[in-house]
Amino acid sequence: MLRLIIRRLLQLIPTLLGLSVLLFLWLHQLPGGPASALLGERGTEADRRQIEESLGLNDPVWVQYGRWMQRLVHLDLGDSVRTGRPVWEEFTQRFPATVELALSAILIAVVVGIPLGYFAARRRGSWLDVTAVSGSLIGICIPVFFLGFILRAIFAVNLGWLPSFGRQTTGINATEVTGFYVLDGLLTGEWDASWDAVEHLILPGVALASIPLAVIVRITRASVLEVLGEDYVRTAESKGLQRRVVRSRHVLRNALLPVVTTVGLLTGSLLSGAVLTESVFAFGGIGSFIKEAIDNRDYPVLMGFILFIALLYVAINLLVDLAYSLIDPRVRVN
Repeated sequence: MLRLIIRRLLQLIPTLLGLSVLLFLWLHQLPGGPASALLGERGTEADRRQIEESLGLNDPVWVQYGRWMQRLVHLDLGDSVRTGRPVWEEFTQRFPATVELALSAILIAVVVGIPLGYFAARRRGSWLDVTAVSGSLIGICIPVFFLGFILRAIFAVNLGWLPSFGRQTTGINATEVTGFYVLDGLLTGEWDASWDAVEHLILPGVALASIPLAVIVRITRASVLEVLGEDYVRTAESKGLQRRVVRSRHVLRNALLPVVTTVGLLTGSLLSGAVLTESVFAFGGIGSFIKEAIDNRDYPVLMGFILFIALLYVAINLLVDLAYSLIDPRVRVN
């Protein structure tokens, strides 16, 4: 187990280094630049040259890359061109909202998707199976922003059951500790603030969970059907083992292997920024910030964000491998 962790951490170094080179070259080949994005159409050539000089954009690309790598070694991602604040401060301020939203979405998808896919496979051809397969297709086809508007119109505007936007009710007396509003309420004992944050997560969480839920249902169903046809399952049943033991030890445990991989990849994609969902519900996460960075050619923000997401994906893949070793003992042997 320790050897696996060390090997993956060592693989992280060339991966991030190669990604940083390709990313840096690609960003500097984009048309326009930070100066043009900041000045707009009314900016003069003299103003553009002044901004490029102040930002060091006139230096050769390899000089800019070396300067950026030197700061990165000291864990300095640079300053945002648009706001002038350190990139790391911008991330730490906005990323907790995206983490809360992504975790709530993947929790809904896993809690509902795995049992639904499992029982759909166990009752293949029944109304439950048909409903699960049809519902998963609908979940994949419906755009997230459209589902978000529908949920907000029904449950927030018409029924008034849930809040329609934001992370917390304006004016609520809540103490911020970590930036995660649900966790902050639990740590400080402010249960009303924590519950208010949960209520604000329900609608965007359900909207964002629609596609992961559909994918998990289909992957679980297909995996369970494949395992049910294996010889060792039929052998276990012929030996007279209890159905509960066969389902938990032989069927579900082996069927979870591809599901774990899928959940890991979906979690990484959700954490990379749910731009549409955050826009519909005005959630104030990392998605809107990255959209603004793209519009303004904010290179430090884009570089720091993409490298951070790459690091996040590697960490999630490491957790997936560890989960593999816990589910399947053969992985530990190999």
